[in-house]
Amino acid sequence: MMVLKLYILYPTMNFIQHTLFFTLTDICNGPLVSMLPPASLESSSQSSVSNAPHFAKINRRDGAGGWSPQVTDSQPWLQLDLRDRMEVTAVATQGRYGSSDWVSGYLLLFSDTGQAWKQYRQEDGRFVGNVNADSVIHHKLSHPIRSRFLRFVPLDWNPSGWVGLRVEVYGCAYKSDVADFDGRSSLLYRFNQKSMSTVKDVISLRFKSHQAEGVLLHGEGQRGDYITLELHRGRLALYLNLGEFVTPGSGRVAVTLGSLLDDQHWHSVLIERFNKQVNLTMDTHTQHFRTKGEGDSLEVDYELSFGGIPLPGKPGTFLRKNFHGCIENLYYNGINIIDLAKRRKPQIYSVGNVTFSCSEPQLVSTTFLSSSSSFLSLPATQSASEGFAVRFQFRTWNPDGLLLSTQLALEPQRLELQISNSRLPCKSLTQKTHPAVSTGHRVNDGLWHSVSLSSQGLQVTTTLDNEPSSTIELGDHMEAGNSLYFGGCPSLNILGCKNPTLAFQGCMRLISINSQPMDLNRVQQGRLGNYRELQFDTCGIHDRCLPNFCEHGGQCSQSWNTFYCDCSGTGYTGATCHNSIYEASCEAYRLTGGSSGFFSVDPDGSGPLGPTQVYCNMTEYKVWTVVTHNSTDPVRVQGSTLQKPYVMKFNYSASPEQLMALVAGSEQCRQEVMYGCRKSRLFNTRDGTPLSWWVDQGGERRTYWGGFLPGVQQCSCSLEENCMDMNYFCNCDADTDSWANDTGVLSYKEHLPVSEIVIGDTNRTGSEALYRIGPLRCYGDKSVWNAASFYQESSYLHFPTLQAELSADISFYFKTSIPSGVFLENLGLKHFIRLELSSPSVVTFSFDVGNGPVVLAVKSHVPLNDRQWHYLRAERSVKEASLHVDQLPLRFLEAPSDRHLRLRLNSQLFVGGTAARQSGFLGCIRTLTINSVTFNLEERAKMTPGVSVGCPGHCSSSSSLCHNRGRCIEKNSGYVCDCSQSAYGGPSCKEEVSVSFDRESSVTYTFQEPFSVMQNRSSKTSSDYRESSRARENIAFSFMTTQSPAMLLTVNTFSQQYIAVILARNGSLQIWYSIHVDRKPDVFSPSPSSLADRRLHRIRIHRQGKDVYLQVKEGDDMNLKYSLSSDAELISIKSLTLGKVTGVDAVDEEVMRAGSKGFIGCLSSVQFNHMAPLKAVLLNRGSSLVTVRGHLVESNCGTLADLTILHSQSGIVVGEVVQKDDSSVMCDIIAMLCVMIVRPYANLTVTRQGPQIGLL
Repeated sequence: MMVLKLYILYPTMNFIQHTLFFTLTDICNGPLVSMLPPASLESSSQSSVSNAPHFAKINRRDGAGGWSPQVTDSQPWLQLDLRDRMEVTAVATQGRYGSSDWVSGYLLLFSDTGQAWKQYRQEDGRFVGNVNADSVIHHKLSHPIRSRFLRFVPLDWNPSGWVGLRVEVYGCAYKSDVADFDGRSSLLYRFNQKSMSTVKDVISLRFKSHQAEGVLLHGEGQRGDYITLELHRGRLALYLNLGEFVTPGSGRVAVTLGSLLDDQHWHSVLIERFNKQVNLTMDTHTQHFRTKGEGDSLEVDYELSFGGIPLPGKPGTFLRKNFHGCIENLYYNGINIIDLAKRRKPQIYSVGNVTFSCSEPQLVSTTFLSSSSSFLSLPATQSASEGFAVRFQFRTWNPDGLLLSTQLALEPQRLELQISNSRLPCKSLTQKTHPAVSTGHRVNDGLWHSVSLSSQGLQVTTTLDNEPSSTIELGDHMEAGNSLYFGGCPSLNILGCKNPTLAFQGCMRLISINSQPMDLNRVQQGRLGNYRELQFDTCGIHDRCLPNFCEHGGQCSQSWNTFYCDCSGTGYTGATCHNSIYEASCEAYRLTGGSSGFFSVDPDGSGPLGPTQVYCNMTEYKVWTVVTHNSTDPVRVQGSTLQKPYVMKFNYSASPEQLMALVAGSEQCRQEVMYGCRKSRLFNTRDGTPLSWWVDQGGERRTYWGGFLPGVQQCSCSLEENCMDMNYFCNCDADTDSWANDTGVLSYKEHLPVSEIVIGDTNRTGSEALYRIGPLRCYGDKSVWNAASFYQESSYLHFPTLQAELSADISFYFKTSIPSGVFLENLGLKHFIRLELSSPSVVTFSFDVGNGPVVLAVKSHVPLNDRQWHYLRAERSVKEASLHVDQLPLRFLEAPSDRHLRLRLNSQLFVGGTAARQSGFLGCIRTLTINSVTFNLEERAKMTPGVSVGCPGHCSSSSSLCHNRGRCIEKNSGYVCDCSQSAYGGPSCKEEVSVSFDRESSVTYTFQEPFSVMQNRSSKTSSDYRESSRARENIAFSFMTTQSPAMLLTVNTFSQQYIAVILARNGSLQIWYSIHVDRKPDVFSPSPSSLADRRLHRIRIHRQGKDVYLQVKEGDDMNLKYSLSSDAELISIKSLTLGKVTGVDAVDEEVMRAGSKGFIGCLSSVQFNHMAPLKAVLLNRGSSLVTVRGHLVESNCGTLADLTILHSQSGIVVGEVVQKDDSSVMCDIIAMLCVMIVRPYANLTVTRQGPQIGLL
C-alpha cells in the first residue's frame, strides 16, 4: 500500500500536526492467490483428492470445484502461503462449484511463520461468508494485514451441505527495514550538535515483542526534558516531560495504550507532537493529550536510544529492561533509523548484537476454549531420578480453573495445581486430608506466567514466575501416574480426575515433563496424548476491556468470554454504566413524589456529563431548580477603574457544561442582579462606553442589566420609565452622591448564568458600588410533556439517523386504542432497530447488528390499548438488550460473545410509522428520549400532515400525580393538583398541614351559621353551610402528644349528637359515638396502650351504617372493625372542634373532662369527609366559619422537637430572625437599597369574642 503523508501545521491555533493517509487502492489490490503454486495451499484435511486445497481458488472449477475437508474433521482450516510477507487489503470467499457446500461464517488468522497464529479482528473478528455456492462475498479490511501466512477457519456452513470453499486475497508486496534486538542490545542515533530541540515531532515504528517489558525509545536532556516509549506489563506506555528542573515532574505525562502486546505479532506505533499537543496511536487506537508544564519544545541531549537505555560510559549496561523482539520501519522526524544502521552510517552506534532480520522463536501456544470440557492429556515421561518435574507457561483472564491434575502412584492420592480466586494453590488430595499451599500474586491478569512443579522425596515444590518457591509435605513418597491432565479433566472422570470448579480457559505453551519438551504438533496430529476443545498454534486471548465499553468511568474487568463493569461510585448503573441513577430535573423528581430539598440531577442523563447537586423548590406549581455559586453575599467595590477594573468570577456548584445542559432543558431561567451605586456609573454618558458589565455562560460580554432586553445598554428603570433622572437610561448613570439602585432580574436564559462581573468606575472620591448576584433559578422541564398525536396510519415524524452504534436507550410514554402499530424504526443496509405494539398486550423490541434479528417481547396481563399512558424503555448495548414496560418484569437478553457489536444505520429515524408507510401508530407519544436527548415532537408535528401537536390526558398518565384526595386538573402542557378537597397541601397534595396546640388552644369549624338555623332550622340552606353524613363519616388525622387525658377531635350536631376522639387518663385511644340522645353512647377503645408517647400516630375512622372501621398506624399498627348500636345519621352537623372544648353540656363526663384539659401537642392533616379544618384555618383568613382560641403555631409534627415557640405579651406569636453580623455601614447600604429579602411571618387574624390572636 502506498501512503502519502500530508503535514498541516496550525501554529496560530497551537494545535497538533495532522497526518492524512491517502490509500492508493488501485495499486495495492491485486489478486495474490491465483498465481500461487499448489504447494502454497494446505488444509487440515481433504474429503478426496479432487477436493484438495489447491483447488480452492476463486472462480476456478478444477477438481471437484473447490476444497472440502473430511466430514470427521472437527476443526477444519484452509491455509495460504503467500511466499513472502505481503500487505493484504481485502479477502473474498466462494462456495464449492456445483454443490451445496459453502461456508457462511469464518475466522481469518495470520502468521509470519505458519505458527503462532493471530486472529484478525474486524469489529468482532467473525466474517460473514456465503449463502450459496456461486456468489462471491468480498470483505475490504479496515486495516491491512502484513504477513506471509493466512488461514481461513470455517465456523458455520450450509446445514443441508458441508464445508466448501474457494478464496482469494488482494494486496501487494510489502517491504520493510527490520532490526532484531536480543534483550541486551540497542541502537543509538547521535545528533550532529550537542542537543536537539524540537517543537514538533513525528516518530513511527512497528514492533513485535517476545516479552511484556522493554524500552523501545528513550531520549533526555539536561534541563529535565525526556521522552520514553516502552512496554510495561504488555501495554505501551509513553512518558513525556517538557519542563524545567525547578519543578521536577510538573510537566511529566504518562499515557498507556494497548494490551497483550507480547503476542509475537506486529503492532504499529505513531507519535505526533506539536508544542503541547500530542497524539499517540497504537494500531487502530488513538489517544490525544496535552502535556503539562510551561515548555513547548522537547530538548534531547546527544542521542536517542532505541531498544534500551544504556548507562553513560558503561557499554552493555542498561537502566531498564531492554526490548526483546523486532522493530521495523523506524522513522524519527523523517529519518529512517534502521536504514542508516544497515548502511553503517556514523550517526548510528550499535550496542550489543543488533541484526537486520527478524528471528522467530518457536513458541507454539495452545488455546483451551471451554471452561467445562477442554483438557490436554500427556503421558508422564520417565524421570532420571525419583519424583517428577513439570514446567509450563499460561495466561488467562479467569479467576478459577484447573491447570494440572495427576494421579499419584499411591492411590487414591492426586496432585492438583489450580487457579482459585486468582491465586495459585497446589494441593494433594487424599480421602482424609488436603494439604495445600498457595503461591504468588494474581495470575488472571492476561500476562504470561511461568510455573514449575517438582517433587523430591516427601516434598512438592511450586515456583511461580520469579517468586520464592513454596513447598508442601506429603505423607509418603510420590510418583506421578501414567498421564498428566492439563487444563481440565475428561468428562468420564478417568482415574479420578475431576474439575474442582471449572476447567482452564486460556493459553499454554512451553510444556515440559521431566525436562522433556512436549511437541504439541504431534498432539494435534494425534500421535501424542489426547485432547478436547483445544486450538493449536494460536493464543486466542483477547482483551475485552480494550476499548473500554464501560461508560462514565466504570471499571472494566473481564473473564475469557465476557467483560464486566463496576459502576460503584459513578452515579450510573446498567451493564455498561450507561444509565444515570438520578433524575434529569427537579420536575422529574416532583413526578416521582419528591418534596423540596437538595437533589442530585443529571441534566444529560446517559450523556457524558455527570450528576450535580441542586436545590429543588417544590412549594409552588412551578418547580424551581436553584444552583448556587461562591459569592452570594453583597460585595462592596471601591478603587476600580476601566483600566484596572474589579473582576469577580463565579464558580457554581455545577460545571459550565452541566449548567448549559440544565438551562437548555428548562422552560425558563432567572437570575437576580442587585446593583447599587454612589457616584459610580454603568456607562460613560458622553460616548456610551460601558464602565461595568457582566459575562454570560459562553464568555460573551453583556452590557444590558437586570430587567432589560439583550443588546441594549439600558436598565429596568428605562423600560419602566421611572429612572431617577429621565435624562439617563440607568439610575447609576445620574452619578449622584446618594445611593441609587439598578437592581433587576436577568431572564434571557441563553445568556445565563452570570459567570463574571466587571466593575470599573469606583475610583473617585465617595465613589463605590454594591452588588450581589443571586443563584441561578430555572423552572420546567421542556421534555416532560413534549408530545405528538398521530391520527393517520401513513403519517410519521422523521428525524436524523439514530447514532447508536454501541449503545442506545430509548424511552417514551404512549397511549392508544388501536391493537398494533410501530412506535419507531431506523434502518441500515442490513441492520435495523424497531419498537412496536405488536398486539393489544405485547410490546416488541427488535434489532439486527449483523448476527441475525433479535426480538424481545413483554406481555402485559391487561391490554395496553386502553387509552391510558404507558411507559416504555428499551436499551441495547454491546453487552445486553432489555425491554421494560410500566411495572412489568424486565426482559433482557445477553449479547453473544465474539459477534458483531456495532449497529450501523443510515436511514432517517421514523417515529410513529415506518418508511413503507404501513403499520403506523395511531395515538399519542410523549417524552421521547434517545440516549438522553429529548426529541422535539411538537416542533416536527407542526409541519407534518396527519400529526398534531400535544396530547390530551396528562392526568391519566399516572394515578399518583396528585395524592391524598387531590384532584388532577389538565393544563395545556402538563397538569396542576387541586388540593382543596385534601387535608394536605403542596404541588402534589403530599405536604402535611400541621399545627401545634397548647392547653388553651382550639380550632372550631362551623358547618352552618347559627343565625340561619335559629331563624328556620328546617329551611334548606346553601351546601356551603350544610353537611349531612347520610350514615357515613370519614375521619383522618395524625397527632403527637405526651398529655393524657386529652381532647383530639369532637363533632357536634344541632340535635346534640356527637362524635369524640379522646385520649383517656391512661393515654389509650377512645372513640365515642353518641347518635341517640336517649341512649348511652357507643365507646370503642382499641388498645390499653398509651398513645401519649411522643410518637406520631395516624388515625383513620370510616363509618358506613353500623360498621366502624378503625386504622391506627405508626406504632402498633391496628386494623379493627366495630359495630354501632344504630345506623342512624348525624343530622345537621353544627361544628367540628380540635383541642379544648368548653361550655358543652350534652356530652358524657369523661368526654367533658378530656375537653376541659384540651390538647397539648401537634395535630396534622385533619380531614372530616371533604373538609380540612386546619387548611381552613391557615388559608381562609378572616372566614366567619373558623374560630381560633389560644395560641397556635404552624409546624411540622415530624420535627416538633426542633420547633421554638415564642409568645409575646399581646398573645401574638413571633419568630426570631437570625441575621448575619454585617458591619453597620453595609447594613445601612442594604437598607437604603431596599434589597434585603425579608420573609415575614404570616400573621393570621381571625375574629372571636375576646382579644385578637395571631398564628405563626
